[in-house]
Amino acid sequence: MKPVTMLIIGGGGRGTGYANFATIHPELAKVVGVAEPRDFYRDRLAKTHAIPAKNVFADWRQAARRPRMADAAFVCTQDAMHAGPTIALAKKGYHILLEKPMAPTEADCRRIVKAVLAAKVLCAVGHVMRYTDYTQKLKSLVASGLIGDVVSMQHLEPVGYWHQAHSFVRGNWRNTAESSPMLMSKSCHDMDWMHYLMGARCERVTSFGSLYHFRKEQQPAGAADRCLDCSVEATCPYSAKKIYMGRLERGEKWWPLDVVTTDMTAEGVTKALREGPYGRCVFACDNDVVDNQIVTMEFSGGRTVTFTMTAFNPGSDRKTRLFGTRGYLQGDGRHIEHFDFLTDKLETIDTQVDDEAAKAGHGGGDYRLMQAFIGAVATGDASKILSGPTETLESHLMVFAAEKARLKGRVVEVPSLNV
Repeated sequence: MKPVTMLIIGGGGRGTGYANFATIHPELAKVVGVAEPRDFYRDRLAKTHAIPAKNVFADWRQAARRPRMADAAFVCTQDAMHAGPTIALAKKGYHILLEKPMAPTEADCRRIVKAVLAAKVLCAVGHVMRYTDYTQKLKSLVASGLIGDVVSMQHLEPVGYWHQAHSFVRGNWRNTAESSPMLMSKSCHDMDWMHYLMGARCERVTSFGSLYHFRKEQQPAGAADRCLDCSVEATCPYSAKKIYMGRLERGEKWWPLDVVTTDMTAEGVTKALREGPYGRCVFACDNDVVDNQIVTMEFSGGRTVTFTMTAFNPGSDRKTRLFGTRGYLQGDGRHIEHFDFLTDKLETIDTQVDDEAAKAGHGGGDYRLMQAFIGAVATGDASKILSGPTETLESHLMVFAAEKARLKGRVVEVPSLNV
């Protein structure tokens, strides 16, 4: 069987990560094209995968004008730029792996779903949490009836103080107009995961959340608008010097430092903090996405789910509790605890995988998603894809409804798919 050929649209962290699967498994996948406007990232991908010069593009439109050159296209642009390349390339017959979220608006999400269904191409959305060994074990335990009927769920996403500062205060996902609300850009993973685990339709939602801390009113007295100029920087946990120079000093020359600069020297990082967005004071940015949010959901049959997203923690794997009529499950991304009401016994299940490749990226989710998608394209077996377009649209509609509920201060019904 020939390797599945890949066209990468967007050569940043996600595009490069998905392309790396072809390095690990050249017998299964091969990168044959890239479209990326930034020279460094485009050239790096082209060199790493020996992509012919004729298939290296600065704009996805150039690739879309060409006859189909690959089996599948991986759309890894910024959120608001997803609809254009996805629709155009689906019409060309490319199978699509689309980075989450599908799009920041319901209209564009529906356009994407309509396009891929009309083109009859395979489509997977990058909801990698569905694919982890941990999730699959938890899903199988719930489906087996081990804890009876699931009556309610609690789910926590501990984003982490420095991750919030990096991505959602200083970074690409800081501003709703430029990207999407926090619940979509970050927590659509979680909304999708909860929907998947419950295995039922979410009917109504309400939500509360705010930008509590990362705003001008909270800036300490004497603080400067850039960390390198700040007299109180040493006392600030969100200091760019602490977060980025500290990582460089520890030799951590990967994410998030590789987003800040391509020059991994003290001089290069200092220059980036002096001139770029990641050196700004977290209280003097143009961010508006929330730093804390809760969502309360009612699923069919009167079952309930609560979700908490918060920046104010060290950052760790998600924490989940499932409350059933015959037992209780609690998970942390690796270990699952099961308490049985009949026997009063507690059991701990370790879902850690042995495969080193499967451990990397979202608890192995990145790797498992690629296994599934490449396998689906190679065999034509759509059942390998757990995060298809209609499933994703359903959980995205939950997100849109929840954000509407937060802004309006009321309970909102989740609309139907109508696809």
